[in-house]
Amino acid sequence: MAATTTGGEFEERAVFVRKATGLVRGWSVRDAFIYATFAINLVTLGWFIFASAPFIPNGGLLWGVIVSGAFLIFQAITYAGLISVMPRAGGDYVWMSRVLGGGIGFVLAVAGWWFILWYWVPIYANIFNIEVLGPLSAIVGWHGGVTFWSGHAGVFVASMITAGLASLFIALGIRTYGRIQKFCFYGGLVGLAVMAIMLLVTSHASFINDFNSQAHRLYGTTGNAYAATLKAGTKGYTPSPIGSFNFSGVLVLIPMLLFFNLWSNWGATLYGEVRGASDFRKNIYAMGGALIATTIVAGIFFLLFSKTFGWNFYMAGNNAYYAGTLPIGVFPYPATLAAMIFTSPVLQFILIAVMSLWFFGWVGSVFLSSTRVVFAASFDRILPEKVASVSRNGVPFWSLALMLVPSIPLAALYAWSKTFESYTLDATLVIAITFLGTTVSAAILPWRKPEIYNASPIAKYKVAGLPLITAAALLFAVILIWALVKWFSDAAYGVNNTGSYYLMGGMYVLAIAIYAVSQVVRKRQGIDLSLVYGEIPAE
Repeated sequence: MAATTTGGEFEERAVFVRKATGLVRGWSVRDAFIYATFAINLVTLGWFIFASAPFIPNGGLLWGVIVSGAFLIFQAITYAGLISVMPRAGGDYVWMSRVLGGGIGFVLAVAGWWFILWYWVPIYANIFNIEVLGPLSAIVGWHGGVTFWSGHAGVFVASMITAGLASLFIALGIRTYGRIQKFCFYGGLVGLAVMAIMLLVTSHASFINDFNSQAHRLYGTTGNAYAATLKAGTKGYTPSPIGSFNFSGVLVLIPMLLFFNLWSNWGATLYGEVRGASDFRKNIYAMGGALIATTIVAGIFFLLFSKTFGWNFYMAGNNAYYAGTLPIGVFPYPATLAAMIFTSPVLQFILIAVMSLWFFGWVGSVFLSSTRVVFAASFDRILPEKVASVSRNGVPFWSLALMLVPSIPLAALYAWSKTFESYTLDATLVIAITFLGTTVSAAILPWRKPEIYNASPIAKYKVAGLPLITAAALLFAVILIWALVKWFSDAAYGVNNTGSYYLMGGMYVLAIAIYAVSQVVRKRQGIDLSLVYGEIPAE
């Protein structure tokens, strides 16, 4: 309780907005595993990011994914440990504010979980266009649709669909969202299995014939589109063989791949709503299991791409796409390439529709995790108390509104401004800075909060005399710092332009301003916010 005086009379005011959060423990650890698998989504994010591998020509994509996936196990251990110590809604915000201090925790968390996620809506929408709406339009013969979805208006419409679906799924409550993502997950696995079988039983020669035929029917190409793709995509670029391992090249490729596989901890802000969240081993299963499974499946599909598409063709297609010289003129989405093996438009449509479940199961993540950070900041009284309001089924609807509303004008800017679109590439960079703050918190937690740490189930785990959480955090910090250095210094990753620095700086200035105003307002109300950060939030 915080002591205050009003009109000369002594009164007490609760440290937090109320005694309980009102959120619902509606998820099991399996739900958390599925959510983590959607976060490092092989189909939506992986195949999209892999297309950028030609920018790092000596990287060796297969080994890059394997090495980065193995190293990111330390991230899973770090976050699993933090969750078992403090399984609370808000995740990174709660841990940083209790270990590093309220100001640092708030600024890093709201920049990396609140403001920057507004910019992710059109990023999700762009993937929706090139992996779902565009291919389906081509299959049904709506060639004007292929053009529309790639244009300004199409990107904005897709952004509105993305934001609307995400908001709807979240508004239905955590339990219903869990059922939706289960349906999408298991349905998406069926699509992956079908695609894998198709690639396994189709010869390379047959695929070339199918590709040439369907490229003409769907996208109006003439002649040998397969050979034209190879020629266009290898101009000034020689793809590394699939099994090549160049250690220095892999190191440079890892910061690119983190745009895909850095997100196994995406559900960490939700663990106040996960049953059994204090179980350290179950948390590793949820996050580390999703990371390992995705890495293995990615490797399997690389081998299948090499066998059926031809590795040089796959990499050349990606390179030609970004060079603007790809004969089919659209993103070489692997599921679209696999669908070309079918001669029936109906079967092609069904495969792409089933594979789209990977997008629909993923779409809610653009807002869901962030709403819990906004909610937690309000529950601590940094933001207005109203923002911590929840519905009967545990939905923080005002927090959701603070995610949805600002994303709409920013989506319009993205759709009609190529300059602003380039700024959004910093979305991963800002979140990585937040993760680094949390990683520092994890490393020093045993000494900063010994009473909490020693009472937790992870206190018994040691590595060379160090607490396991500290050792894991130090190793995870290595890969984060390496990535940040490369992102800030190397133009190949597309994130280090002056305009984006101003945008990022503006977000941190806004966060600092909100925190400073909150301090002044709460002080006038007789509330000492320093007392908040001395306590663990209620459940």
